[in-house]
Amino acid sequence: MGSIFNALHIGYSGLNAAQAAIETTGHNISNSETAGYSRQRVVTTAAMTANSTFGSLGNGTQVAQIARIFDQFVFDRYTKTAQNKENSDTLKSNLQELSTYFPDIQNVGIKHDLQSYFDSWQSFSNNPSNTALKVDLAQKTQTLSDHINQTRSQISGLQDSVNTQLGVNIDEVNRIGSQIANINKSINQAEAGGGNNANDLRDQRSQLELSMSKLIGSKVMTGQIQTNNAIDSNIAIENGSYTIQAGGFNIVDGATFHPIGMDSTKNPSGYNDLYYERQDGVKIPMATSITGGKVGALLELRGSNIGSDGVLQDGFLQETLNNMDTFAKGLIESTNSIYAQSATDKMDSNLLSFTDTQSLLGSGENFKAGTFNVVTYDISGKETARRAITINASTVMDNADSTNLLPNGTPNSIVGQLKALKDDNSDNNALNDIGNILTPSFSTSPNVLSLSVSNAFASQGITFAIEDNGTNFAGVTGINRFLDGSGAKDIALNLSLESDQTQIKGYKSPANGDGQLALDMVGLQFNSIDFKSGLTTNSDTAYGYFDSLVTKVGTKTNAVISNNDAITAQFNAIQQEQDSVSKVNIDEEMANLIRYQTSYGAAAKVISTIDQMMTTLLGIKS
Repeated sequence: MGSIFNALHIGYSGLNAAQAAIETTGHNISNSETAGYSRQRVVTTAAMTANSTFGSLGNGTQVAQIARIFDQFVFDRYTKTAQNKENSDTLKSNLQELSTYFPDIQNVGIKHDLQSYFDSWQSFSNNPSNTALKVDLAQKTQTLSDHINQTRSQISGLQDSVNTQLGVNIDEVNRIGSQIANINKSINQAEAGGGNNANDLRDQRSQLELSMSKLIGSKVMTGQIQTNNAIDSNIAIENGSYTIQAGGFNIVDGATFHPIGMDSTKNPSGYNDLYYERQDGVKIPMATSITGGKVGALLELRGSNIGSDGVLQDGFLQETLNNMDTFAKGLIESTNSIYAQSATDKMDSNLLSFTDTQSLLGSGENFKAGTFNVVTYDISGKETARRAITINASTVMDNADSTNLLPNGTPNSIVGQLKALKDDNSDNNALNDIGNILTPSFSTSPNVLSLSVSNAFASQGITFAIEDNGTNFAGVTGINRFLDGSGAKDIALNLSLESDQTQIKGYKSPANGDGQLALDMVGLQFNSIDFKSGLTTNSDTAYGYFDSLVTKVGTKTNAVISNNDAITAQFNAIQQEQDSVSKVNIDEEMANLIRYQTSYGAAAKVISTIDQMMTTLLGIKS
């Protein structure tokens, strides 16, 4: 049966409940600006009733729990959208920077320099003996080369910056993962027995989950989601097993953390390579598996597959670098192929990447089957001899293999065909043929092809040139070259011509007033050039290929910017939904504070009433 002391307890329970509600409201207000904080609410229930002769008597109230107002379903959508936004923001900022390396405004940029370069050849063709025009051509050539060098260097620098960012962000992922594992352990300890809710710990974990998802596109997997619509329709929290996956690999498993490994020492370029180490010590590459978040964007830009030579096999920045190198190499080879037509008494090739016994067509270089002509001129510029040199599937640079012969019995090598004793002029004179006039040789270590007029003929003013018929021999080898280098990184005016610009030639034969070579250079801007990259060859003009390169950058950037606008709008909407569920509303909390204050005063009034009753009861005895 109820007693007056039980009635006093009922009032006391009301004071406790109101006090807990006021403290929780104050906690909410204090953390209204705390990132990731979810508002909390005191959930009360009626205490177990007591039986009496006239029915069940209430025993006041009790605090059932302090609930965290948090909807896991909304948070999952919020996390996914935040991950996409971070990915898009990272792509956008880096691609916008990349776009600035290709300014598409009048009188600025590589395309303008290319036009100035060809215009200089046009002026030079009108007066090929003018020294001032040679100096101008050299300067325009160097300006174009420097701009190509600089642009490639900027792209490479951006790629290195992205690689550094990748390392920093993976370190941050590992730090966050370790923190989450420790928090999981604390949550398990705090909630052991099922009597408590580790609300603030769960908020910390959710905030770290959000940060990790933004960084690496991670996904949280739990045993179950529990809802509590009876208390609040917004309450849906995860329980049971807890795992965080990144790229399909478990990096957090309950209170256990598996760090993402990173190694930059196993490739010559020093790029950060990512791996997952299993418990048995086996390291599994994982960079290609990560596509989400900031790290996914960085890998998409930098590339995720590193070759054994340290060169990235994918990535948009690497693709742009490759396109720049392909553009520069195509320009170098086509220019040098034309410049090899200028008569001289000695030619030396670039340092070649293949040996004297390696098939030219199998070397991986941009050779093509066909013929090129070696032509000699006398001192007045008159042609004295001409010989066609064949390149087919088995042609090598210099090999005395008696089984590798052309149908006419000539050794199937460049040097062998040049040395062959043939009557090039059909005049039965063995003293004025290519085999007598030229002295070809191929040296190894380094691999260099040299051609020169023998001393006897050089003293007579005999010179020679190479006219290509589509083999690209002079372009690939760089023999008698105008441009040095093999790509965008090192393209430059031939060092010997830079040292003595007066040696630049605009003629094919050494005849007075011959400007045909310079005119051929002018025509190059309208000719189709084979731009070879790996196993792929694209035929286009120099302007056309460069335009396509710039268009790829612009199109990619514009697509990312457009996508970013859509993702940002979606993110803002879902963020508002997340805030409407969990974020503290000061107006609502102040209203609650007034309500709980009133409740506390009412409970206190109950106690003061019981106190008066007890005073009256004690007064009866007296």
